[in-house]
Amino acid sequence: MRVLVLGATGATGKLVVKQLIKRQINTRILIRKSAVLDKEIQENPLVEIVVGNIDEFNVSEIDSLIDENNVIISCLGHNVTLKGVFGKPRYLVFNAIKRISLSVKKQANKKVKLILMGTTGYTNSLMGETNSMGETIIHSLLKLLLPPHRDNLKAANYLITEIGNKDEKIEWVVVRPDSLVNHDEESSYEICQSPVRSPIFNAGKTSRINVSHFMTELVTVDKTWKDWQFKTPVIYNKSID
Repeated sequence: MRVLVLGATGATGKLVVKQLIKRQINTRILIRKSAVLDKEIQENPLVEIVVGNIDEFNVSEIDSLIDENNVIISCLGHNVTLKGVFGKPRYLVFNAIKRISLSVKKQANKKVKLILMGTTGYTNSLMGETNSMGETIIHSLLKLLLPPHRDNLKAANYLITEIGNKDEKIEWVVVRPDSLVNHDEESSYEICQSPVRSPIFNAGKTSRINVSHFMTELVTVDKTWKDWQFKTPVIYNKSID
Protein backbone atom coordinates (compact mmCIF):
# COMPACT_ATOMS: atom_id res chain seq x y z
CA MET A 1 0.00 0.00 0.00
CA ARG A 2 1.13 3.53 -0.78
CA VAL A 3 -0.82 6.62 0.24
CA LEU A 4 -0.62 10.07 -1.33
CA VAL A 5 -1.39 12.92 1.08
CA LEU A 6 -2.22 16.39 -0.26
CA GLY A 7 -2.07 19.28 2.19
CA ALA A 8 0.49 17.35 4.25
CA THR A 9 1.89 20.42 6.01
CA GLY A 10 -1.50 21.71 7.13
CA ALA A 11 -2.78 21.41 10.68
CA THR A 12 -4.70 18.20 9.94
CA GLY A 13 -2.63 16.88 7.03
CA LYS A 14 0.57 16.57 9.05
CA LEU A 15 -1.31 14.56 11.67
CA VAL A 16 -2.57 12.21 8.97
CA VAL A 17 1.01 11.65 7.80
CA LYS A 18 2.12 10.90 11.36
CA GLN A 19 -0.72 8.40 11.77
CA LEU A 20 0.35 6.64 8.57
CA ILE A 21 3.96 6.55 9.72
CA LYS A 22 2.86 5.04 13.04
CA ARG A 23 1.18 2.25 11.09
CA GLN A 24 4.26 1.72 8.89
CA ILE A 25 2.52 2.76 5.67
CA ASN A 26 4.54 4.09 2.73
CA THR A 27 3.44 7.65 2.12
CA ARG A 28 4.04 10.19 -0.63
CA ILE A 29 3.42 13.81 0.27
CA LEU A 30 3.19 16.90 -1.92
CA ILE A 31 4.46 20.10 -0.33
CA ARG A 32 5.16 23.60 -1.55
CA LYS A 33 8.75 24.78 -1.83
CA SER A 34 8.28 27.19 1.06
CA ALA A 35 6.66 24.60 3.36
CA VAL A 36 8.20 23.68 6.70
CA LEU A 37 8.03 20.00 7.61
CA ASP A 38 8.23 18.46 11.05
CA LYS A 39 11.55 16.66 11.46
CA GLU A 40 9.91 13.32 12.20
CA ILE A 41 8.16 13.48 8.83
CA GLN A 42 11.05 14.91 6.82
CA GLU A 43 13.54 12.29 7.98
CA ASN A 44 11.29 9.24 7.99
CA PRO A 45 12.24 6.62 5.36
CA LEU A 46 8.58 5.72 4.82
CA VAL A 47 7.88 9.22 3.50
CA GLU A 48 8.59 10.29 -0.07
CA ILE A 49 8.53 14.07 -0.49
CA VAL A 50 7.46 15.70 -3.75
CA VAL A 51 7.89 19.47 -3.97
CA GLY A 52 5.48 21.53 -6.05
CA ASN A 53 2.11 23.26 -6.27
CA ILE A 54 -0.61 20.93 -7.50
CA ASP A 55 -2.53 23.80 -9.06
CA GLU A 56 0.44 24.40 -11.37
CA PHE A 57 1.00 20.76 -12.36
CA ASN A 58 0.43 19.74 -15.95
CA VAL A 59 -1.37 16.53 -16.92
CA SER A 60 1.76 14.36 -17.00
CA GLU A 61 2.86 15.69 -13.60
CA ILE A 62 -0.53 14.79 -12.13
CA ASP A 63 -0.22 11.31 -13.65
CA SER A 64 3.24 10.91 -12.13
CA LEU A 65 2.09 12.21 -8.74
CA ILE A 66 -0.62 9.60 -8.33
CA ASP A 67 1.40 6.78 -9.86
CA GLU A 68 1.90 3.79 -7.53
CA ASN A 69 -0.58 5.18 -4.99
CA ASN A 70 -3.77 3.24 -4.30
CA VAL A 71 -5.08 5.66 -1.66
CA ILE A 72 -5.26 9.45 -1.97
CA ILE A 73 -6.08 11.66 1.00
CA SER A 74 -6.82 15.34 0.48
CA CYS A 75 -6.47 17.71 3.41
CA LEU A 76 -5.99 20.64 1.05
CA GLY A 77 -7.16 24.04 2.17
CA HIS A 78 -6.62 27.74 1.63
CA ASN A 79 -4.23 29.78 3.74
CA VAL A 80 -6.05 32.02 6.24
CA THR A 81 -4.74 35.26 4.78
CA LEU A 82 -6.38 37.85 2.54
CA LYS A 83 -4.55 36.40 -0.46
CA GLY A 84 -5.32 32.83 0.58
CA VAL A 85 -9.01 33.50 1.12
CA PHE A 86 -9.77 35.90 -1.74
CA GLY A 87 -6.90 35.38 -4.20
CA LYS A 88 -6.22 32.68 -6.75
CA PRO A 89 -6.56 29.77 -7.05
CA ARG A 90 -10.22 30.07 -6.16
CA TYR A 91 -10.85 26.34 -6.66
CA LEU A 92 -7.70 24.72 -5.29
CA VAL A 93 -9.47 21.73 -3.74
CA PHE A 94 -12.04 21.18 -6.47
CA ASN A 95 -9.47 21.40 -9.27
CA ALA A 96 -7.15 18.95 -7.52
CA ILE A 97 -9.92 16.40 -6.92
CA LYS A 98 -11.25 16.69 -10.46
CA ARG A 99 -7.84 16.46 -12.15
CA ILE A 100 -6.79 13.50 -10.02
CA SER A 101 -10.08 11.74 -10.78
CA LEU A 102 -9.66 12.28 -14.52
CA SER A 103 -6.09 10.97 -14.32
CA VAL A 104 -7.22 7.82 -12.52
CA LYS A 105 -10.00 7.19 -15.04
CA LYS A 106 -7.67 7.24 -18.06
CA GLN A 107 -5.07 4.87 -16.59
CA ALA A 108 -5.51 1.19 -17.35
CA ASN A 109 -5.92 -1.05 -14.30
CA LYS A 110 -5.80 1.95 -11.97
CA LYS A 111 -8.14 1.96 -8.97
CA VAL A 112 -7.96 4.22 -5.94
CA LYS A 113 -9.64 5.04 -2.69
CA LEU A 114 -10.04 8.81 -2.37
CA ILE A 115 -10.62 10.46 1.02
CA LEU A 116 -11.57 14.12 1.07
CA MET A 117 -11.60 16.26 4.18
CA GLY A 118 -14.83 18.21 3.89
CA THR A 119 -16.99 20.18 6.30
CA THR A 120 -20.36 19.98 8.04
CA GLY A 121 -21.09 23.09 5.98
CA TYR A 122 -21.82 20.66 3.15
CA THR A 123 -25.43 19.48 3.11
CA ASN A 124 -25.79 16.08 1.44
CA SER A 125 -29.26 16.41 -0.06
CA LEU A 126 -28.98 12.94 -1.61
CA MET A 127 -29.00 11.60 1.96
CA GLY A 128 -32.13 13.60 2.72
CA GLU A 129 -30.30 16.29 4.70
CA THR A 130 -32.06 19.64 4.92
CA ASN A 131 -31.46 23.04 6.51
CA SER A 132 -33.72 25.39 8.42
CA MET A 133 -34.51 28.79 6.90
CA GLY A 134 -31.90 30.46 9.11
CA GLU A 135 -29.26 27.88 8.23
CA THR A 136 -30.04 28.22 4.53
CA ILE A 137 -29.57 31.99 4.66
CA ILE A 138 -26.24 31.76 6.47
CA HIS A 139 -24.98 28.91 4.27
CA SER A 140 -25.82 31.01 1.22
CA LEU A 141 -23.96 34.01 2.62
CA LEU A 142 -20.90 31.92 3.44
CA LYS A 143 -20.91 30.42 -0.03
CA LEU A 144 -21.18 33.89 -1.57
CA LEU A 145 -18.64 35.68 0.62
CA LEU A 146 -16.01 33.02 1.32
CA PRO A 147 -14.40 31.45 -1.77
CA PRO A 148 -12.66 28.67 0.24
CA HIS A 149 -16.03 27.52 1.57
CA ARG A 150 -17.42 27.50 -1.96
CA ASP A 151 -14.38 25.50 -3.08
CA ASN A 152 -14.88 22.85 -0.38
CA LEU A 153 -18.55 22.45 -1.27
CA LYS A 154 -17.76 22.16 -4.96
CA ALA A 155 -15.13 19.47 -4.34
CA ALA A 156 -17.47 17.36 -2.22
CA ASN A 157 -20.28 17.81 -4.70
CA TYR A 158 -18.04 16.62 -7.54
CA LEU A 159 -17.41 13.29 -5.84
CA ILE A 160 -21.02 12.82 -4.82
CA THR A 161 -22.74 13.83 -8.06
CA GLU A 162 -20.13 13.40 -10.81
CA ILE A 163 -18.19 10.34 -9.64
CA GLY A 164 -21.16 8.84 -7.80
CA ASN A 165 -21.31 5.44 -6.15
CA LYS A 166 -20.95 3.16 -9.17
CA ASP A 167 -17.54 4.18 -10.48
CA GLU A 168 -15.31 1.17 -11.13
CA LYS A 169 -12.04 3.04 -10.57
CA ILE A 170 -12.71 5.52 -7.79
CA GLU A 171 -14.18 4.78 -4.39
CA TRP A 172 -14.48 7.78 -2.09
CA VAL A 173 -15.37 9.04 1.36
CA VAL A 174 -15.93 12.68 2.31
CA VAL A 175 -15.09 13.10 6.00
CA ARG A 176 -17.02 15.99 7.57
CA PRO A 177 -15.62 17.34 10.85
CA ASP A 178 -17.53 20.00 12.75
CA SER A 179 -15.68 22.95 14.36
CA LEU A 180 -12.02 21.91 14.36
CA VAL A 181 -9.93 22.17 17.52
CA ASN A 182 -6.35 21.23 18.37
CA HIS A 183 -5.75 18.47 20.90
CA ASP A 184 -2.46 16.70 21.57
CA GLU A 185 -3.95 13.24 22.02
CA GLU A 186 -6.70 11.17 20.46
CA SER A 187 -9.96 10.95 22.37
CA SER A 188 -13.27 9.16 21.99
CA TYR A 189 -15.24 10.25 18.96
CA GLU A 190 -18.41 9.26 17.17
CA ILE A 191 -19.12 8.87 13.48
CA CYS A 192 -22.60 9.80 12.24
CA GLN A 193 -24.12 9.41 8.80
CA SER A 194 -25.45 12.98 8.92
CA PRO A 195 -25.11 15.98 11.25
CA VAL A 196 -26.92 15.47 14.56
CA ARG A 197 -26.69 19.15 15.47
CA SER A 198 -26.75 22.43 13.60
CA PRO A 199 -23.27 23.36 12.30
CA ILE A 200 -24.42 26.98 12.37
CA PHE A 201 -26.37 27.41 15.60
CA ASN A 202 -25.18 24.49 17.73
CA ALA A 203 -21.83 23.36 16.35
CA GLY A 204 -19.96 20.51 17.94
CA LYS A 205 -16.20 20.13 18.19
CA THR A 206 -13.87 17.78 16.38
CA SER A 207 -10.19 17.53 17.17
CA ARG A 208 -7.87 17.37 14.20
CA ILE A 209 -6.05 14.38 15.66
CA ASN A 210 -9.35 12.47 15.79
CA VAL A 211 -9.97 13.34 12.14
CA SER A 212 -6.53 12.02 11.27
CA HIS A 213 -7.19 8.82 13.23
CA PHE A 214 -10.50 8.18 11.47
CA MET A 215 -8.98 8.84 8.04
CA THR A 216 -6.23 6.34 8.79
CA GLU A 217 -8.80 3.81 9.97
CA LEU A 218 -10.49 4.20 6.59
CA VAL A 219 -7.15 3.39 4.95
CA THR A 220 -6.22 0.40 7.09
CA VAL A 221 -9.45 -1.25 8.28
CA ASP A 222 -11.49 -2.89 5.53
CA LYS A 223 -14.70 -2.92 7.53
CA THR A 224 -14.44 0.81 8.27
CA TRP A 225 -13.99 1.51 4.57
CA LYS A 226 -16.90 -0.70 3.56
CA ASP A 227 -19.11 0.94 6.18
CA TRP A 228 -18.44 4.44 4.84
CA GLN A 229 -17.51 4.19 1.17
CA PHE A 230 -19.51 6.56 -1.05
CA LYS A 231 -20.77 8.34 2.07
CA THR A 232 -20.16 11.63 3.86
CA PRO A 233 -19.65 10.69 7.53
CA VAL A 234 -19.68 13.39 10.20
CA ILE A 235 -17.16 13.14 13.04
CA TYR A 236 -17.67 14.63 16.52
CA ASN A 237 -15.64 14.46 19.69
CA LYS A 238 -17.67 12.59 22.31
CA SER A 239 -16.58 14.93 25.07
CA ILE A 240 -17.47 18.57 24.48
CA ASP A 241 -15.15 21.28 25.89
